[in-house]
Amino acid sequence: MKTRFRLIRRGVRGCRYYCVDTLTAKRTSLKTRSEDDALQIVQAKNQALPQPSLNLHIAKAYLAGSDSGITTRTWQDALQAIIDTKQGETKERWQRAANEKPLDLIRRKVVVETPGELFLEVLKTGTVSTNVHLRKLHNFCLGMNWLPWPIIPKKQWPPVRFKPKRAITFAEHNAILTWEQNPERNAFYELCWHLGGSQSDVANLQAEDIDWQNRVIAFYRKKTGSVSLVRFGNDVEAILRSLPDSGPLFPHFRLLQPKHRAKEFKRACNRGAVSGVTLHSYRYAWAERAKACGYPERFAQEALGHNSKAVHRAYARKAQVKIPALEDFERQHNTGNVTSVSFVKRTPNLPSASESRESDSRLRSPCVMNSST
Repeated sequence: MKTRFRLIRRGVRGCRYYCVDTLTAKRTSLKTRSEDDALQIVQAKNQALPQPSLNLHIAKAYLAGSDSGITTRTWQDALQAIIDTKQGETKERWQRAANEKPLDLIRRKVVVETPGELFLEVLKTGTVSTNVHLRKLHNFCLGMNWLPWPIIPKKQWPPVRFKPKRAITFAEHNAILTWEQNPERNAFYELCWHLGGSQSDVANLQAEDIDWQNRVIAFYRKKTGSVSLVRFGNDVEAILRSLPDSGPLFPHFRLLQPKHRAKEFKRACNRGAVSGVTLHSYRYAWAERAKACGYPERFAQEALGHNSKAVHRAYARKAQVKIPALEDFERQHNTGNVTSVSFVKRTPNLPSASESRESDSRLRSPCVMNSST
């Protein structure tokens, strides 16, 4: 029987070996200059064709030499391994993701025996969260060398399509406050509007986080650990005066889990006929308000606790900024209401040759000390 793959050599000195597919006439470099290595690769290619069912068992036998668990490790084991590397809320999110029903299709499947079609079925059955966490799980197994090759190539993964996120408007915020009868939750929503904090950060605020003298609220963000500094005005002061003077500002609301606070907010939205917003929409609203009124970006980034400018600009990307006309600026400039800055091209004052020699001698001399030190 004629073999499909054959070996050829190109070059005399420093020759390289190639594998030629006699069916398609495609030539592929074997990336070796050793004839013995090249022969083994071509021989393996020819042997793999008539016995496809045996190839996986042979590959697993080779892989088991470096990883004893390669033949028994399931996706549930991989999920538990990645959960053990996480902490805090990130660990809780992964625990919730591991319990998603679409993952039941591969949960007990051996990692190296999982076909790509089954992965696509999981992605089709699941949601956006399934797509995001399954990508991370797949890459985690690749990084741990539990997968010898990607199950789905990077470019073949279905794109992640998040639902549109938007900021809550002032009218919607007032509608929620109108129907919210609980004073603690009412104050909580008010502070979310004025501070732009996440629900966990605002709910866990302490009276000791308030600097009344400088009118500043300072706290560490629960998600990133970064410092958030927000200077407050009279409206926020009136809200803070109605809250406890010591200890937690929201003693009952802080005991709820984030999902329970989200459900309470959803009920308040339904009573106020508001849809399409979550508690996180208050952060988008604060960022957009800051951008619309010309608040410096570095100040807004510090207030929201964003370590990245890209993240902060993503929050404020939908802000409706009113750009004044150029003639208005020119008119203010002509009347002297705008401070003008003149840019003059200057050439640096280079020292003379004698000054250069004098400065060099000072630098070389160990006895000369700067009087300013």
